[in-house]
Amino acid sequence: MNNVNLTINDKPVTVPAGSTILDAAKKLNINIPTLCYCEKLGCGVSNNPASCRICVVEVEKRRNLAPACATPVMEGMVVHTNSLRALNARRTVLELMLSDHPQKCLFCAKNQDCELRKLAAEFGIQEISFSGAKNRFEIDNSSEAIMRDLSKCIMCRRCETVCNKVQTVGTLTGYGRGFSAKVGTASMIPLAETSCTFCGQCVNACPVGAITGISYVKKVWAAINDPSKTVVVQTAPAVRVAVGQEFGFEPGTPVTGKLVSGLRALGFDKVFDTNFSADLTIMEEGTELVERVKSGKDLPILTSCCPGWINFIEHNYPDLLHIPSSCKSPQQMFGAIAKSYYAEKIGVKPEDLIVVSVMPCQAKKYEAARPEFAPNGVRDVDYVVTTRELCRMFREAGVNLANMDDDVYDSPLGESSGAGDIFGVTGGVLEAALRSAYFMLNGKNLEGDAINFRAVRGLDGIKEAKIEVAPGVALKVAVCSGLGNARKVLDMVREDPNRFQAVEIMACPGGCINGGGQPFLHGDAALLEKRMKGLYSEDERKTIRFSHENSEIQALYKEYLGHPGSEKAHHLLHTKYHEK
Repeated sequence: MNNVNLTINDKPVTVPAGSTILDAAKKLNINIPTLCYCEKLGCGVSNNPASCRICVVEVEKRRNLAPACATPVMEGMVVHTNSLRALNARRTVLELMLSDHPQKCLFCAKNQDCELRKLAAEFGIQEISFSGAKNRFEIDNSSEAIMRDLSKCIMCRRCETVCNKVQTVGTLTGYGRGFSAKVGTASMIPLAETSCTFCGQCVNACPVGAITGISYVKKVWAAINDPSKTVVVQTAPAVRVAVGQEFGFEPGTPVTGKLVSGLRALGFDKVFDTNFSADLTIMEEGTELVERVKSGKDLPILTSCCPGWINFIEHNYPDLLHIPSSCKSPQQMFGAIAKSYYAEKIGVKPEDLIVVSVMPCQAKKYEAARPEFAPNGVRDVDYVVTTRELCRMFREAGVNLANMDDDVYDSPLGESSGAGDIFGVTGGVLEAALRSAYFMLNGKNLEGDAINFRAVRGLDGIKEAKIEVAPGVALKVAVCSGLGNARKVLDMVREDPNRFQAVEIMACPGGCINGGGQPFLHGDAALLEKRMKGLYSEDERKTIRFSHENSEIQALYKEYLGHPGSEKAHHLLHTKYHEK
């Protein structure tokens, strides 16, 4: 590749041909403010539409200011990033944006993470020089998962890029012209009426508060303080390696025991682990996998733990709806068991038992509201809060996880194996299923390093492997994360149904560790590696690493369900999916 030589602020720099002025400035550690630009939105996709013009610089012998994020370098180019002309232009652009912004920062869900607010502070803007009409749009909270307030949209188009290029869902697009231009749905219809999967990657991408999750925190506080209700909480695997970074822990550090203590301090009656129901999922899904492999029917089996991905197949691949596992997700399995088995144990009516989920995901809010998960009008899971929302609850209550002692989950829905921990990372569900499938087929456990199915690990978007699960029995498997990659794998399945016997799909790139409700990465992809390593370390430290060895799961089947795949298990733990 050829190199290009240029000068920025009187400093010479050499960069590969095809680089932008912004790339070259970064090499010199020269900061150029950006807003619409985002280097990593997932799956290697960047966003540089040059729509905001915050990054304009002055290039000698060029009449107009140039957007640094989208202007290719040229041999001999001379650039000034902090000339008076460039600084005045940036300030004017920023003030114009702010003049059309609601300016209700104190009440905005993105308050402490708003990139527009941070830029205004960096520029020292304390008043707006422009006045006039402002755009006003109705707030769309139709989905029960994601809220859109287009009055705050700054047309950076990050959400549009992640929706179309990373996730390939195609729900969002530029709409309108001129002053009224915003990113919205086709014909501005409500989000619930579109093909949106509610994965929440648009929420993570939005630099302001134009797209946020719908919060149920007030309802959770009300339930906790209602003496007529018994309120229990479950925590997803990926939460324990992300929540700590908001309280000063090294990113990726598992803070499981402190998380339990913190939740007790908030007032929950019992604190349980979604890893328990992840083990339960493996008992049902592993049994289903073995049965399908033996019969050769309805292959490949597709995992069904991720509601965003399930929404995706319902909208885009209705002809393949017969192959996903019929198992509910661990969240919904927990709710079903809590409202039946556990409610009976403690003598509480299902309607008086409030189940709260702490999830890394926005789609879990939509999933909990699906009508099929509310038998007799009583929801299995009443409220879902994200990792970010839980952090706010902790701060509101004056709970600092760094000062909490370690505690353990309650029984009988709190024990879990290491296999349950790795559900939070791409490849983990399939690995957990393969561990137990091996036992079901051979009558013995894997030993030593054979427990670790390294071929399905890692953050690559698509992984293929051939796994021996019994003498003479090898399964062709695939793991993918990110809905754009899911589309590629499902197209492979359409073209050749015999290519795989088992496929794991997660909607978010990297899996739940990168869910739409996790603490923001702020462009630091290394945080995903740390969260992934944190979950694998949790797996390795566990005495029990196989779902079928979880004693509380064994007791559940003995006392209540009978056996995996029983009629009662199917009634409580399985579901059907529908074309949308």
